[in-house]
Amino acid sequence: MDTRGGGEETAKKSSYHHGHLREALLDAAHLLIAEHGPADFTLAEACRRAGVSTAAPYRHFADRSALIDALAGRGFTRLTERLRTARDRHEQGSVQSIVSMGQAYVAFAAAEPALFRLMFGRHRLPPPTEQAMTEGAGCFNVLLEAVVAWLGRTGGTPAEQLDIAVPLWTIVHGTSHLLIDHDFDNVAPGTDVDELVARATEAFLAGASAKGGK
Repeated sequence: MDTRGGGEETAKKSSYHHGHLREALLDAAHLLIAEHGPADFTLAEACRRAGVSTAAPYRHFADRSALIDALAGRGFTRLTERLRTARDRHEQGSVQSIVSMGQAYVAFAAAEPALFRLMFGRHRLPPPTEQAMTEGAGCFNVLLEAVVAWLGRTGGTPAEQLDIAVPLWTIVHGTSHLLIDHDFDNVAPGTDVDELVARATEAFLAGASAKGGK
């Protein structure tokens, strides 16, 4: 009897039995959206890529939309970790801490363009669940914390945090889409996006600080 591959398959099933099935399906969906885009894969394809039966996902996901929602949530968790790491490399409340976060945001989009688009809902039907929205809000809160710290250093108040944070997010979110849609290649080839984020962020914060001092 030919038993080649049997040990590997048994190990895989055992691994899934012990709680790895959810991550395996998320990994498979992640690869599929990178290859085909968020709108062009089925739950059955994710099962085949993960090496499990088509009945397996229903232990963790009600349907394809739930799998996509969970993948978006995992994306926000990973982006949050990168933003926090970038922020914490610098002095709390410093301009550089905010610049570093912006650069990390754009770098994430560049590394994961399909996932980035999925996270922000361009291809998501039905709309994201409350859980996914909470994970997205947690990501934004990392920026809010940095802005509140910056306001504390510059004589501002926490009440101003959205007035500062939303434009900062707009800078890096817009830059991210211009980059992953290759618009810089067409309009301004050779653009250094790290330098662009740094200059735009520094200029905005300088202007906000000067305005607050009047």
